[in-house]
Amino acid sequence: MRYIVTFLFVTIVITLTGQQLKTFYDFKVKDIYGNDFDLSILAGKKVLVVNTASKCGFTPQYEDLEKLYQKYKDSNFVIIGFPANNFMKQEPGTNEEIAQFCKINYGVTFPMMAKISVKGDNMHPLYRWLTEKKLNGAMDSDVKWNFQKYMIDENGHLVGFVYSATKPFDDKIIGWINGE
Repeated sequence: MRYIVTFLFVTIVITLTGQQLKTFYDFKVKDIYGNDFDLSILAGKKVLVVNTASKCGFTPQYEDLEKLYQKYKDSNFVIIGFPANNFMKQEPGTNEEIAQFCKINYGVTFPMMAKISVKGDNMHPLYRWLTEKKLNGAMDSDVKWNFQKYMIDENGHLVGFVYSATKPFDDKIIGWINGE
């Protein structure tokens, strides 16, 4: 009996400690048009994840985000926008209104996802993964404001983030894209 208990204990410990952390590519989200978007289709690409808002002082960053996307999209790089209304209700629109705003005002062609919550009790599971080291294996962070940017490597691992005031063409972001 003692050997059975020991065997079961060792088996449980190995099972619990041997579990793989999720990667970015293990998540499925909805795009801004309501379609399923399996992030695994982005495997092999660097991904810049940005929580966006249409009525924020940082909203003009859409223009440089689009320029960055156009410059590097053929180099295994993509930007994904996640509209969120968490900060002073600066993204009050519907998904349809947000999509129209982005296209008309900034010519956004990078993928935009459905509006989600990036903090609080209703935080989307992807953002919980982005912000909790116990889930992503890399670091803890808090989403401080709109247009915070998370960097995901080609293997779906979180490798860094920058706060909202960091512009899309900042050396840290460009260096990361270029593998420096």
